[in-house]
Amino acid sequence: MIPTYQNIHPFFRINGIALDREGLFDLAYCYIKEGFFYQKEVGMFLLDWLDSCATIQLKTSGTTGIPKNITVSKQAMVHSALATADYFNLQPGDKALLCLPARYVAGKMMLVRALIIGLELDVMTSASNLDGLLPEKKYDFVALVPLQVQQNLNRLQQFKKIIIGGAPVSKLLSDQLQGIDTEIFETYGMTETITHIAAKRVGDDHFKVLPNVAIATDERSCLILNAPAISEVEIKTNDIVELVSSHSFKWIGRFDHVINSGGIKIFPEQLEMKLSNQLTQPFFITGLPDEKLGHKIALIIEGPPFEVSKNYFKHLEKYEQPKVVLFASEFVRTVTSKIDIKKTLNSIGF
Repeated sequence: MIPTYQNIHPFFRINGIALDREGLFDLAYCYIKEGFFYQKEVGMFLLDWLDSCATIQLKTSGTTGIPKNITVSKQAMVHSALATADYFNLQPGDKALLCLPARYVAGKMMLVRALIIGLELDVMTSASNLDGLLPEKKYDFVALVPLQVQQNLNRLQQFKKIIIGGAPVSKLLSDQLQGIDTEIFETYGMTETITHIAAKRVGDDHFKVLPNVAIATDERSCLILNAPAISEVEIKTNDIVELVSSHSFKWIGRFDHVINSGGIKIFPEQLEMKLSNQLTQPFFITGLPDEKLGHKIALIIEGPPFEVSKNYFKHLEKYEQPKVVLFASEFVRTVTSKIDIKKTLNSIGF
């Protein structure tokens, strides 16, 4: 029998404490009244989850547009949690860590998974560097963003399984993760899909969708998702993909990021992957207006300026090579650690 959003698994623990609905209400009020900011966010979500309403408000991250609230079914979130448990073989009593903000879907879903699957969940602040904060114990499951993974390479073996979301995993980071004795997955998803609907082992070429998810592409080669247990409507994305099978796809890049330079379509994400072994500093590729080409390829690097020689680009095709290199002292990032390209460009006068 499929659990409902009103169920609390008897194996559920939060920071080592078993709680029923009344106990969770008390904890939520305590967090909101006396807790740290990250605890207040957890408390606010728990109150929303435990109320009599069958839906809940989720906030999009605002990476590709203005952040907005969307209404989703709590039962759909339950189905998402069960699909994750099935895909990653999560069992009641497994130990999990929440170190993402609970005001966004990734953090909320860690709480829902714990409640529904029966995980023993530790809750901590959503810091980028967990060193000195992370308890000295082993965990079965954690969700991280790439920045957290990059800054905590020496702590990753504390986890049996890691899922990475929020932004693509760079080639450099992927290479750094090879050989670590941990199962590490890159995920694909968005707020509208109630976190991830596909995953792949870091280093693999294509994503495999979770159970009960069907995929197709539109005339732009953008991914279309049908996941009736999660969304009553078909979800059309702006992600250009290559279908590998009826259950798997290769992610190419964002339709709204494509650079048309001299009539050639260039995917920034593909160039970033090629350059990630050359540059250790954070960077991104974008298109800037150009009278002759329409748009020219620009490489934006975080940090103090330095000379970027042609050797950095020798493995790129001529049409792929950046026409301009710019520096920003610090990138503007969203609360989920994604680079805000538009605001970063604005900060350096574009």
